[in-house]
Amino acid sequence: MKSFLWTVLFLFPLLLVAGEKPFARITLRTNTTLPAGTPVAVSLERMPEYVRHASLILVMDGEYQNFVVACQVETHPVSRLWWLLPEKVPAGSVRIFELKTGRTDKWPFMEIRMDSSGLEVGRGTAKALRYNYGVIPPPDSSSELYFRSGFIHPIWTPHGTVLTRIHPSDHIHHMGFWNPWTKAIFEGQQVDFWNLGEGEGTVRFVRFLDVQIGPVFGSFQVLHDHVVFKQNGREKVALKEIWHVKVWNLNQIPGKIWIWDFTTAQWCATDKPLRILKYRYGGFGFRGTAEWNEKNSAYLTSEGKTRVDGNGTRARWCMISGQTNNGVAGIAFFSHPENHEHPEPMRIWPRGDVFFGFCPVVYADWELKPGKNYIRKYRVVVFDGKMSAQEVETLWQAFAHPPNMQIEWLK
Repeated sequence: MKSFLWTVLFLFPLLLVAGEKPFARITLRTNTTLPAGTPVAVSLERMPEYVRHASLILVMDGEYQNFVVACQVETHPVSRLWWLLPEKVPAGSVRIFELKTGRTDKWPFMEIRMDSSGLEVGRGTAKALRYNYGVIPPPDSSSELYFRSGFIHPIWTPHGTVLTRIHPSDHIHHMGFWNPWTKAIFEGQQVDFWNLGEGEGTVRFVRFLDVQIGPVFGSFQVLHDHVVFKQNGREKVALKEIWHVKVWNLNQIPGKIWIWDFTTAQWCATDKPLRILKYRYGGFGFRGTAEWNEKNSAYLTSEGKTRVDGNGTRARWCMISGQTNNGVAGIAFFSHPENHEHPEPMRIWPRGDVFFGFCPVVYADWELKPGKNYIRKYRVVVFDGKMSAQEVETLWQAFAHPPNMQIEWLK
């Protein structure tokens, strides 16, 4: 993983847009060191149509001046202009960017491919993840309680190693990367959206809300229903949820990393609250590849905890890595400072296979009240080879403390 933070620079060909006057100037100020490749954005309170076809050009400061950087306009849920920093920006620095109209060479886009049951995000032959919106049955069970949609599997490394697992025989309800609550109370009834065999509830894909592709990211937004199986045999939706998954276009660097963001927004579907009870797990879960076990894999948290002493402790991030048939690979999960109970408690299996989850209800109940929107934000870094704790910490700081961005329209 040596020097991967800096080699992102070569993502971008050095192409000048001659003779064009800028129509906007963007000022970046940061109190945190931002590695090359860090996603940054500026809000577009008003967005002229020509912004959609703009070229972003770095015009001041830094070693690499006056060259084109790929950028992409995000239109949903808010309008923002995104790009990836072409160089490391030290803490305390200022960078100036200008927006110009005109066309440049075609940038390699992130791609989204869909089939009858899933959506895959990647670039070229390299895939980052698959979101399953079709109902997937377990391989060896006739019980429809274990049929599930609305989860991510596989998660791939840049070399194509699969890091997730679904329907393992010891926990058939485990679904790669998924996001149910375990112990909850709704309308006086206990409901478990996690342990599907209890027959108390489940989570279902409803529909797509947005799909975007471009040279900077590929993203999708989906609506989920958290469904309660009532004691009278009927069903009732207790919780609505939007997943927003955004995969950044860093995989042009062979053998390096995928970075993707996962945001969940949840709100009560009725005028009744959902009370999530204190428990050791709940929220998103990650079930690691069957190739990993306690002898060939390791956990490391931002607080220096490991498999032995990490369970139930709080952290900003957790990195999991281990040996696979394709060599060493790993994945790191970042919790955002705005998340409930941040630094978040974690569920880490101390023995056996790999399971991880940030669980904000380890120490206290959490009542979701009608009329409020509950948002949790995470970043996921997937890599081949090894990453150091310092590299992960640097990436977390850039995620948690984005730069101040201001835009000035020049015409």
